[in-house]
Amino acid sequence: MSQVFHPAANSIAKISIVAGGVVAGLVAVLVLFVLPRSTYVTRQHEARVQPVPFYHAHHVGSMGIDCRYCHTSVDKSAVAGIPPTKTCMNCHSQIWNQAPTLEPVRESWRSGQPIEWIKVHDLPDFVYFNHSAHVNKGVGCSTCHGRVDEMAFVWQEQSLLMEWCLECHRQPEKFLRPKSEVYDITYEAPANQLELGRQLVQEYDVNPQVTCSTCHR
Repeated sequence: MSQVFHPAANSIAKISIVAGGVVAGLVAVLVLFVLPRSTYVTRQHEARVQPVPFYHAHHVGSMGIDCRYCHTSVDKSAVAGIPPTKTCMNCHSQIWNQAPTLEPVRESWRSGQPIEWIKVHDLPDFVYFNHSAHVNKGVGCSTCHGRVDEMAFVWQEQSLLMEWCLECHRQPEKFLRPKSEVYDITYEAPANQLELGRQLVQEYDVNPQVTCSTCHR
C-alpha cells in the first residue's frame, strides 16, 4: 500500500503543536496581565457624560473655585463628598438661572431629589480609601485626579490599580508636597522632589502601610 502522507507531515504536525502552544501561552499572558491593565478595563482617560454638563475646566480652571467648595469633606472624611444641589444654586439661582442645560439642577432644587451624578473614580467595594488621611499627609488632589482644571467632563486620570497605589505607599517621597500646596491644581513637583519628599515624610510622620488589611478590610 502506498504511503498516504508525505514524510514531511510529521514535522508539520510537530511544528503545529508547538505553534499552538505558543499562541495559547501568548493569549494567556494577554488575558492575565495585559488586558486587566488596559484602558478598556480600567476606563482610564474615559470621560463620563453627566446628567448635567458640569465643566470642571470652567469652574476650576477659569473661575478658580477651590476643590473644597464642592467637595467639603475631603479633608475630614473618608469620602470627598458630592455637592448637594444647594451648592449649585448658591450661584445658579442668580447666574444662568434660566439656562435649559441647568433645568435638572432647578428640578432637583424644587423636588428635593438629588442629582444622580455618574461616579468617575469608582473603587471596588472591597477597597478602603480615606481621602482625609491622604490630603492631610501632603498628597495633592492633582496627584490622583490630574488637571481637572483642564477637563470638561472629568475622566479617571490614573489606573487605580493596586500596583499604582503601592508605588506611592512604598515611595511616598516621590509624591508628597507641602500641605499648603495640596489643593493647588497647577502644582508641579520641583527638581529636588526626592529631597523635599524625604523631609515631608519626616515632618508629617508619613508611614504608609503595604499590608493587605490596610486597604482590604
